[in-house]
Amino acid sequence: MADGSPSPTRGALSGLKVLDMTRILAGPSATQILGDLGADVVKVERPGVGDDTRKWGPPYLTDADGGDTTESGYYLSANRNKRSLAIDFTIPEGAALIRRLAGEADVLVENYKVGNLDRYGLGYKQLKSELPGLIYCSITGFGMTGPYASRAGYDFLIQAMGGIMSITGVPDGEPMKIGVAVADLMTGMYATVGILAALNHRRETGEGQHIDLSLLDAQVAMLNNAGQYFLTAGAPPARFGNGHPMIVPYQAFRAADQHIILAVGNDGQFAKFCAAAGRDDLAADPRFVRNADRVRNREVLIPIIAGLIAERPSAFWLSELEARGVPCGPINDIAQVFADSQVIAREMKVAIDHPAAGRKIDLIASPLKMSATPATLTRHPPMNGEHSAAILADWLGMEGGEIAALEGRGVIAGREKA
Repeated sequence: MADGSPSPTRGALSGLKVLDMTRILAGPSATQILGDLGADVVKVERPGVGDDTRKWGPPYLTDADGGDTTESGYYLSANRNKRSLAIDFTIPEGAALIRRLAGEADVLVENYKVGNLDRYGLGYKQLKSELPGLIYCSITGFGMTGPYASRAGYDFLIQAMGGIMSITGVPDGEPMKIGVAVADLMTGMYATVGILAALNHRRETGEGQHIDLSLLDAQVAMLNNAGQYFLTAGAPPARFGNGHPMIVPYQAFRAADQHIILAVGNDGQFAKFCAAAGRDDLAADPRFVRNADRVRNREVLIPIIAGLIAERPSAFWLSELEARGVPCGPINDIAQVFADSQVIAREMKVAIDHPAAGRKIDLIASPLKMSATPATLTRHPPMNGEHSAAILADWLGMEGGEIAALEGRGVIAGREKA
């Protein structure tokens, strides 16, 4: 709402209070999901500085005159449906205020290095006794235990150490990171799942708990079938570029005009592809009849398929293969993604007014389509300290004079003016 009060929209998590002491992406992506589902998410930021990602640009959101604001595209991606409270918790009065806010919260999410919040009396062990129902989620690079616990963790580092880069990229090229921060984002997803599970446990028992979530742990879990391949076979899988280690043909091919992907998932689909290509003989060839045969003979088969696909334009293959039920598709750039008729039909781009821009801005929508309690966009990604006064009034019942005094002493910043 324009006045900074809690949104009236009822979501699946309406009534839930989340104290969000996270920055960058893993934590903010988790709390954004909670906000999409109706939780009142209070984002705690440093006065005058805010979330680190506010400065991770360009691009930045532009104002009505075309000038850059302080809101980067990176920051906008993970902070909708939140309110911002600028507070200096490194001073005793600020730390005491955070403790009071934690007493009103159902969930506290933080991603400081191990032990950092303990210095201000805000660690889980320090809050547990007085707030036994609090769900406290800590997101760190390497977890609260182990020889790396004190290290800082960043997505790129975690992708490297967690193995995903070793299986990403072409076989004779360098290991390659994935184009979005998947370790951060998957950790955020696991954090959301853990928080919801802890909420259900508290509903049954009244007991809160600590969630110790590590980027490295999440990345190792995300290895999934590739990790299990190693545990089963005893040898680390190699890089296959756009190919698949266990399915053939399942990769990108160059048509006469542009690349497409062919994703043959079973032997029947392979026979249909061969019919579309006018090469039924390939489907009957004992080297290629079964997927296991095709995997063993990929070095023979792939060049044959590449030659066939290169003979015709992408439109032919996409039309012909789709009609036959063979999975295929174009390789879209991101502009093409948001212009795609299916993406438009699913309303994956949404708009909301933003005061810094003086206009509506576009954001990526939540993918959660729920019939009774849909995810909704009710708040723009907040400016640093935009809702400080409203939050202290809502959560702690503070009055204007007390709030003004806190601002005067430098405890909070960004108090809204009447």
